[in-house]
Amino acid sequence: MALDVETARKRFPALERTMDGLPCVFADAPAGTQVPDAVIEAMAEYLRRSNANVGGAFATSEETDETIASARASAADLLGRDPGEIVFGPNMTTLSMALSRAVARELAPGDEVVVTMLDHDANIAPWLLAAEDTGATVRWADLREEDCTLDLASLERALGPRTRVVAVTLASNAVGSVTPVEGVVGVVRERAPEAILVGDAVHLAPHRPLDAGPFDVVFCSPYKFFGPHLGIMAARRDLLESVRPFKVRPAPDAPPDSWETGTQSHEALAGLTAAIEYLRGLVEGEGRPGIVSAMEAIREHEAGLSARFLEGVAGVPGLRLHGIADPARASERTPTFAIRVRDQDPRRTAEELGRRGIFVWDGNYYALAVMERLGLEDSGGAVRIGFCHYHTEDEVDRVVDEVATVAGAP
Repeated sequence: MALDVETARKRFPALERTMDGLPCVFADAPAGTQVPDAVIEAMAEYLRRSNANVGGAFATSEETDETIASARASAADLLGRDPGEIVFGPNMTTLSMALSRAVARELAPGDEVVVTMLDHDANIAPWLLAAEDTGATVRWADLREEDCTLDLASLERALGPRTRVVAVTLASNAVGSVTPVEGVVGVVRERAPEAILVGDAVHLAPHRPLDAGPFDVVFCSPYKFFGPHLGIMAARRDLLESVRPFKVRPAPDAPPDSWETGTQSHEALAGLTAAIEYLRGLVEGEGRPGIVSAMEAIREHEAGLSARFLEGVAGVPGLRLHGIADPARASERTPTFAIRVRDQDPRRTAEELGRRGIFVWDGNYYALAVMERLGLEDSGGAVRIGFCHYHTEDEVDRVVDEVATVAGAP
């Protein structure tokens, strides 16, 4: 079923914002999407009626317990996991640090952790720190510079009998490349069958159906898929039970609660459920199949946006795009693009676009390894332009036109 973009857009109050009489284009979506009305209302309603801590013998506390349970069930539907395998936290980075600290208890000198040049630093730095603290060795999987995709042969070479952790992104938040999951899982399970396979799905979550099943751990962040600021870790139950987390003594000993430090943002959990229900309602369908159908419709729409953008910027003099540039390969990437305009500093380009109502990001977006590998870090990184399902072809055309204008500016 095709996505009804115009109907979806009416659900997002932020999209009504204008500058100088023109609608703003929120092309900063990879850093965080806008949220639909249902999410705003769910969070406000929780604070109006059910604001309490957990475990109490009174109505609002019981309602909070129900809010958490609903959020776990919804996240499990999104990720294809059991609700008891869903851990919440303030963001992916915090959860990733917690996991790496706990796994480091089991690492020893000579053990190896594998990270990739394509990842956000939240899926790199925690493992670098774990290796530093334990004497483990870090091995890097490279990216293919010509199209900024993961080099599977390099990943294979990095694996060995002492590999204990493999951390890999499912899609690059910097350049939009989608990782071939089957290839990654196959080579890791063959060459390092005992390794914990960690997937960063933060960037992929708003663009494609997710299936955490092939991974031991998968992270995602609801604020990247139309929800509030929050982090999710979906991990195999046996892993959550066998790895000992850092926690305070009165906290529950059984997962997933044992992995959740302190009081959660209950209003954010209410918003998470609403965000997933919003996705489920984009097309007809119930349960996880409804979510998968919705995300497939999003994938198809966004492939068209990607192809249109790539075709448009191909004719802009002085523009360089890092990543998959062939419109025929639009299905291999998300609609997230890293560009440089002539010799302009990326911040200047972003400021010029911002003055025209086009909101984009600049810098490294915490994808430090990508920018270092491409030789861009020391000169300001790149300009990131990103679309999602609520963007239209007309908005893509407007962004291309404004980029061309900025590229021609003295």
